[in-house]
Amino acid sequence: MMQDLDVQLVTQPAEPVRAVVALGSNLGDSANILDEAIDAFRQAPNIEVTAVSPRAKTAPVGGPKQPDFLNQVLILQTTLSPYALLEFAQQLEQAAARVRDIRWGPRTLDVDLIDVQYVTSRHPMLTLPHPRAHERAFVLTPWSWADPTAMLSGQSVAKLAARADDVATVHPVEDIQ
Repeated sequence: MMQDLDVQLVTQPAEPVRAVVALGSNLGDSANILDEAIDAFRQAPNIEVTAVSPRAKTAPVGGPKQPDFLNQVLILQTTLSPYALLEFAQQLEQAAARVRDIRWGPRTLDVDLIDVQYVTSRHPMLTLPHPRAHERAFVLTPWSWADPTAMLSGQSVAKLAARADDVATVHPVEDIQ
């Protein structure tokens, strides 16, 4: 399947590029699960975590009735290819016993690649920027807290967050890191 990927998804950048990753959890000890994921990113080779957003408590969007989420956004510098970064994210989900049986259902850990500098892809295995990020305050708001000047596809992340349908359901949580 990897041979079917766009070359830009599997090419390792020569210099570190910015990547934005969203984390979410609403099953188990969500705060601890997010802490462990952040630590894994910090310890990973070829990844430097340059910013960690404050946590947000958010209502679930879509899917079945379920508990609220804890969400955070990480801003990275990485020399991993986008696909290698996706594989790393999926390994973290597996380590957290993520079960993928209900679309937009509850989960121990969700790790989404939101944006990778210079990469635009419509490939079904990895679409970049994330196809729904521009309309989801649970991603945009924490991202704007971590980087108030952030842009997504040429638009202000903070302004996109303010217009998102779920903006009223995103609340800051005291960060205990």
